Amino acid sequence: MNYYNAHSKLWVSVDCIVFGFDENRLKVLIGRRQMDPGRGEWSLYGGFVGEDESLDDAASRVLYSLTGLRNRYMRQIGAYGNVNRDPGDRVVSVAYYAFISVNDYDNKLLQKHNVEWVDINDMPQMYSDHNTMVDDALQIIRRKISTAPIGFNLLPSLFTLTQLQKLYEAILNTELDKRNFRKRIKEMDFIEKTELKDKLSSKRGAFYYRFNKKAYTEDSNFKL
Repeated sequence: MNYYNAHSKLWVSVDCIVFGFDENRLKVLIGRRQMDPGRGEWSLYGGFVGEDESLDDAASRVLYSLTGLRNRYMRQIGAYGNVNRDPGDRVVSVAYYAFISVNDYDNKLLQKHNVEWVDINDMPQMYSDHNTMVDDALQIIRRKISTAPIGFNLLPSLFTLTQLQKLYEAILNTELDKRNFRKRIKEMDFIEKTELKDKLSSKRGAFYYRFNKKAYTEDSNFKL
């Protein structure tokens, strides 16, 4: 027995905002929409939720389809359900943001899915409310990065403190004092200094750092 026959139905989709970090810039993976309505418009990558899928499972499936990567840092932003947000039908979309390392991403997938990395400061006008989704995700990340150790998937496994500072500056869209930043970073037990050095960026070489097993544990005392 169907208890809800008297009620109208709607579609539920997920949209993934995939952030990457390259050339000291925060970037988002977007592409040209390959279906109607809105064919050819810039768009996030998404998909409809299957009848036997949870929202998180659907988002993970969409992210894997786009990137070929599993177990990435991914969080839900919220639901977008304006009545006329999608000219195709009544669609409610639940947006997620994810972090991936650009170096981990197979460039062949860029061509397969017709997507590209776009600087967060140069975002084009996108389909429906996708620009709003990106703006909302960015605001959440900017608030959270000052209180929780997130964003580590945007960096290679070994990184210098300069790379880490550039990442924070790209996300926060502001310059940080080098001395204060390094002092605070070195107080964090989830960031380990290694004996390896990056000898390409300077004659003396900069030590590489890495995240330990506590990298993804939120620390209420973490604040820049």
